[in-house]
Amino acid sequence: MIVPVIIYALICNGQPELRGAAIPMATDIAFALAVIGVLGKRIPLSLRIFLTALAVVDDIGGIMVIAVFYSAEISWMLLGCSLIILAALYYAGKMWVNSTLFYYIGGFIIWVLFVESGIHPTIAGVLVAFTIPARPVIKLDEFSEDMIEHLQMLDYTEVKYTTQASVLKPSQIQILNNVHRLANRTISPLQKMADKLHPVVYYLILPLFAFVNAGVTIGGIQFSTLAGIPLAIFAGLFIGKSAGIFLFSYTFIRLRIVRMPPGMNKKNLFGVAMLGGIGFTVALFMANLSFGSIPEVGVNLLNQAKLGVFTGSFVSGICGYLILNHVQPKPDR
Repeated sequence: MIVPVIIYALICNGQPELRGAAIPMATDIAFALAVIGVLGKRIPLSLRIFLTALAVVDDIGGIMVIAVFYSAEISWMLLGCSLIILAALYYAGKMWVNSTLFYYIGGFIIWVLFVESGIHPTIAGVLVAFTIPARPVIKLDEFSEDMIEHLQMLDYTEVKYTTQASVLKPSQIQILNNVHRLANRTISPLQKMADKLHPVVYYLILPLFAFVNAGVTIGGIQFSTLAGIPLAIFAGLFIGKSAGIFLFSYTFIRLRIVRMPPGMNKKNLFGVAMLGGIGFTVALFMANLSFGSIPEVGVNLLNQAKLGVFTGSFVSGICGYLILNHVQPKPDR
């Protein structure tokens, strides 16, 4: 995250262009994993885990930057109220509260309070996610044992069937309700919410976000301006991200602070580092925060930033794919 900012600042060190230094910081997890997915089983699991963890930490770092540099004047009273509710969500999770509706309502209230307090609401989403329990109330092996007992208690022969309905005994209804309750408590609230939100996010919210933020007017961009913001963002994504990810990771490996995971080597590490330069949706979001509110020149600077994001992300994705496709063993025909 540091190297792209440095490269951007070396190219654009004046105001208001320097306000966009955070644009090439974060990796777009959805598009980066999509490129890896094209290569299928040729990519070892360790590379997928590395890229996923990298993109998540990048996003959290980017959100911290938003909180510090892009938030308006803060209302401490509203912020305090939101933190109290956040603490309540946290302790509710410790008390094994399993209701996803409880966390949805609490998260929405915190989001509104963050908006009104002047802190960017993306911070609310990250903080609420940390409070939602990732451990289920009932473990899967315990559920399996309980299921065997409940199924043995069901008497299939006593069900009354007609051509249009089937009638269960009250005891059978009670047993099936218990099974449903046990199954519901075997999935953690965090995983349950992620599973429900996944199709909504990937097939509606993410495309809508990209559609709304991707509009760029080339007519207002002159050739002389390409050496400014577009070049700075392109270099930050394409050179800064790949160099930063690879050099920091490989240095720590050489110093024996960490070990190279199974299936990873210098070549495919560099290929994954190159995919780190795909900053599409997150970079567009940062660009809007950086230049969207500047009067008069803001639209032109924002279009320049979007052009840099598009080219940097596209070239990083293509080069990362070509490198991984070359260094990974070919599948057996």
